[in-house]
Amino acid sequence: MEQRIAFADATKGLFDGLFKTEMYLKKSGLDLKLQELIKYRVSQINGCAYCLDMHHKEAIALGETEQRLHSLAAWRECPYYSEKERAALAYAEAVTNLHLHGITDEIFTTLQQHFSKAEIADLTMAIANINNWNRINIAWRTVPGNYKVGQFN
Repeated sequence: MEQRIAFADATKGLFDGLFKTEMYLKKSGLDLKLQELIKYRVSQINGCAYCLDMHHKEAIALGETEQRLHSLAAWRECPYYSEKERAALAYAEAVTNLHLHGITDEIFTTLQQHFSKAEIADLTMAIANINNWNRINIAWRTVPGNYKVGQFN
């Protein structure tokens, strides 16, 4: 696979907004390990190899287990995700696949049992941001495998 566009080829400042959002989310109070689970799951859905590499490494660095990451695509069938994580994962999948079913009242009601409105807003932004990154990296064929934990901090 040959990379189509490198980040260095883009106009300076192009990614400032996306990076600023990432920095906000790290300080938002939304659990970082949960954010990495969400980023990993959304990247699985979208098929973004670069982001899968990155978020696997970041999740492991935060103490996530290989077992939970390997089975994340089948989270509904696994006993080791909390109800809060399940609500967030269902919401992340619905937001990512909006074109299929939208966001059902059932998904949102379940989400509200575990998160405040402000936390749901942050969660929505985290999901939207990783979808943006996935699309950029897939379109540009960003080559996976060389990401180092904390590289973009």
